[in-house]
Order: sequence, then C-alpha cells, then structure tokens
Amino acid sequence: MQINIKTWKSEIFALLILAWPIMLSNIAQMLINSTNVVLLGHFSEHALAASAIGSGIVMLPLVVGFGFVSASNAMIATEKGRLAHSVRDVRRSVRASMWIAFMFSVPIMILLWSSEKISLLIGIDADLAKDVGIYVRALEFEIMPALLALCLRNFATALHRPIWGTLISVLSVFFNGILNYGLIFGHFGLPQLGLLGAGIGSSLTGLFALIGIAIVVLREKSFRRYHIFGNFWHADWPRIWTMLKLGTPIAFQWGFEVSVFSGAVFLMALISTQSAAAHAIAIQAVSMTFMVPMSIAQAATVRVGNAFGRKDRIAISYAGWSAFIVAVGFMTCSGVLVFVFARQLAEIFIDKSLANGEAVILLAIGFLKIGGLFQIFDGAQVVGAGMLRGLHDTKWAMIFAGIGYWGVGMGVGSYLAFGAGLAGNGIWIGLAVGLGIVATLMIIRWNMREKLGLC
Repeated sequence: MQINIKTWKSEIFALLILAWPIMLSNIAQMLINSTNVVLLGHFSEHALAASAIGSGIVMLPLVVGFGFVSASNAMIATEKGRLAHSVRDVRRSVRASMWIAFMFSVPIMILLWSSEKISLLIGIDADLAKDVGIYVRALEFEIMPALLALCLRNFATALHRPIWGTLISVLSVFFNGILNYGLIFGHFGLPQLGLLGAGIGSSLTGLFALIGIAIVVLREKSFRRYHIFGNFWHADWPRIWTMLKLGTPIAFQWGFEVSVFSGAVFLMALISTQSAAAHAIAIQAVSMTFMVPMSIAQAATVRVGNAFGRKDRIAISYAGWSAFIVAVGFMTCSGVLVFVFARQLAEIFIDKSLANGEAVILLAIGFLKIGGLFQIFDGAQVVGAGMLRGLHDTKWAMIFAGIGYWGVGMGVGSYLAFGAGLAGNGIWIGLAVGLGIVATLMIIRWNMREKLGLC
C-alpha cells in the first residue's frame, strides 16, 4: 500500500475525534475504582487488601460480561458502514446486547454471594476472607446496571456520539466520591460502614450511570428515532445468537486477561497482606494509563468496522495502523513516567503513617517500575485486539490471550515468585512477559489479514 500522508493525518484525526470522549469516559470509570482504593487506603491496610481481592472477584465476571455485550459495537459499526441510515438493524443489536446483559448478570450475582467461601477455599486468611465476602456482597449489585449502561454507551459510540457516555461517567465520579466518602468514614450524616459502605456506594453509582445514559437515549434526538426501548420484552433470539457467537470469544479473551490479574491478586495474598495491598495500588496506577489505548482500541473497532462494512481494504489498513501507532506511542511515554515517578504514584494511594504503610509503598514502587516497562506491550495487545474486532475476527484473539496470559504469563510469574524467590516482583515480571507474547501474536495476525481472507 502506497502511503498517503494526507490520508494518514486525516485518519489519525478522525480516530482521535472519536476516541477522546471514550477516553474520558473510561478514565472516569477508572477514577471511580481509584477513588475507592484511595479512600480505603486511608481507612486501613486490611480494608485495602480485602477490597483488592473482592474487586478482583467481581471484576472477572463483569469484564466477561463486557465482552459479550461489546460485540454490539462491531456489529453496529459494520452495519452503519454498509448502510449509513440503517435503523432497524442497529436497534436489533442494541436490544440483543441488553438481553444478554440480563441473562448473564443474574446467575453471576447468585454465585458471587458465596465469595467468602471461595476465598477460604483458595487459602485466604479467615479474617481477610470474611471482609472479602462483606465487600463483594455489596459490590456485586453493580454488575447488572454496569452491563446495561455499557450496552447503551456502545450504541452511542457506534453512532459516533460517545460524548454522552463521557458526561454521565464524569458525573458518576463525583457521585461515587461523595457517597463513598460518606459511607466509608461516616460523614454527611451517613453511617460509618467501611468496606460495606464502599461496596454499597459503588453499586449505587452503577445504577446512577445506567439511569443517566437511559434518559439520554430516550430524550436525545439522534438516539430517539431508534426506539431502543420499544417492545423491549420481545426477545430477538436470532440476533442474540449471532451476537453471542461474535461476543463469546471477546468475553473469553477479556476473561483470560482480567483473570490473570485477579489470579495475581490471590497469589499476592498468599505472599502477604502487604503484597496484596501494594498490588492493588500498582494495578490502579497502571490501569489509569491503560484507559488511553483501550479507548483507542474501541475507536479502532468502530473505524475498522465502518471500513469493513464498505469493503474498503485501504481504509481498513489506515484505520488499524493509525490506532496502533497512536496507542503504542502514548504507552511508551507513559511507561517512562510511571517508572520515574513510581514513589509519587504509590504515595497517592496510601497513607504512609498507617501501620505497614511505608512497607506497602516500597513494594508498590517495585511493582510500578516493572509495570512501567510493560506499558508498551499492554497498549499493543489491546489495540491489536480492537483492530481485529473491527473485522469480526475474535476467535484467534481469544486463543492468543489464553496462551499468553495463562500459559506463559501466569506460569512464568508463579515460578519466579515462588520457585526463584522473587515474590511479588516475579509475578509482575510474568505479567509483562505474557502481555508481550499476546501483543506479538495479535499484530502478526493483523499483518496476515488479507492472506487469511479476513477482509
């Protein structure tokens, strides 16, 4: 393909116009989690460790659910590329994603009610497991509204109107911060509930976000004509089945990724409570920068999907590679900053005057320095997956994730942590190796897309 600088600049500009509201929305979602970590880090080290484990338990099924419903993004984008004024087909995809959200949430929430027993079975200390159970039983009610809200945000994004999701997410940050501050510490006339308050506040924040985006879809002119909620009780089983076929590999791919980080939390808890708390801090810090390439990946899915719907191979190439260059370039810069300012980042999340506070900070600094180094791999793998999703190619991304995260990442990390005596640092090195493997495999498949008949 002959490189056209003007087309290249135009595509990057279009990508960023679509990506920046998604980016702000994703950062806002992460700020909600970071707010909880900061508040609980100033409440007690024990509460911080319990919330890290509990969040890991809830986050795994939540992200798997995100994968199932996120297939709607690629399907709507492709349809809009094929037929710009399509209404009925878009409506079918949005409704199908919402039905999937309902069907997925209920059994998961029933299962999570036994989180204390699950924690005990994997060897977590009894006192810590009890607090994990308290936190999860409150936090799990976030799952259904979060999934339904994502269905509606995906709809807005695929129509190139992501700003509404951004506004709702920003408001949710303030709602969550004020409510959780009151419920954790007992301010504003609210009871002091500690961990339980953090879980309740986050669940109520999820409901707040769902109500907000639903009101926008009902009242905003560009969305109203789709009549998303009309006859909603009629299940469109053919479309639901089509979406599940595309979304199941996405769900497993994201599940492999999140589960390896959740598994890392449990391994950290087996090492020490301080290691689990430090891991929570480091994950929050690197997750914040990860929101940028993740947002670019979501925008790439839409841009590649539009071109795929038009059957425009050149536009597919420009859309994909533009996203890759922007994402990896950003993560290279952010990785350097995380490495250099590791201590300053760690001290944001925990009060060093608390018992063991300084010990947790020192552990977190080590994890952050390693995390800074694998930022480039993290950006490459997530945007690579987003590019392939735009082509409706999801099965191999799932396989790559299984091999890289669990076959390589967790295997190497466990050996280095417990066999080679590197403890928590070994786990983080393993995570970095796994991310590098997945990123490499994703880009190899993207390069082979035309030979494989993907476009």
